[in-house]
Amino acid sequence: MTRVLLTGFEPFADSAVNPSWQAVSLVAADPPPGTEVTAVRLACAFGTALEELSAAVAAADPELVLCVGQAGGRPDVTVERVAINVDDARIPDNAGRRPIDEPVVEGGPAAYFAPLPIKACVAAVRAAGISAAVSQTAGTFVCNHVFYGLAHLIATERPTLRGGFIHLPYAPEQVVDRAEPSLPATVSAEALRAIIGAALSTRTDPRIAEGATH
Repeated sequence: MTRVLLTGFEPFADSAVNPSWQAVSLVAADPPPGTEVTAVRLACAFGTALEELSAAVAAADPELVLCVGQAGGRPDVTVERVAINVDDARIPDNAGRRPIDEPVVEGGPAAYFAPLPIKACVAAVRAAGISAAVSQTAGTFVCNHVFYGLAHLIATERPTLRGGFIHLPYAPEQVVDRAEPSLPATVSAEALRAIIGAALSTRTDPRIAEGATH
């Protein structure tokens, strides 16, 4: 059995749910064949989330880690390409922290590319009939904070570990009062299962154009 660690976030910004936690919980309850999936909920808080991620990796000893977050307003399941070494919070986190222009890791590299076959993962989600895209930015809030922390952990302590960050659209119940894109948790979970399959089976990412002009 291949050990997989999935992380989602607790709700934030006055929302009652977080689609990332909904989706990873469903995958852990019904994992892809041949995998043993552990789901861990992270605090939406700078610093604390990285401590929880590090502890979860140590406890699960996974071969693959997918951290998952909410990207409200995006219509697709998005696989993140690059994590940057900056915290710059437009809103406070759940602990009331609001770092501005601070590094995620003091003295760390400016950025890391995802140690994940991102284009193969996008292709697998599309093959499952779900809209997906490569994302060139994970923002500068707690999602990027966790993504960079994961990439730094892999680069400095666990070089054989594969991992990356996935953003999900809103859950339908979050947008009942406004016209914004959403995706049911069951569909998001199916996308994550496709990404797990692609991440575990692909060693060389296909050379497919998934860039952006702006």
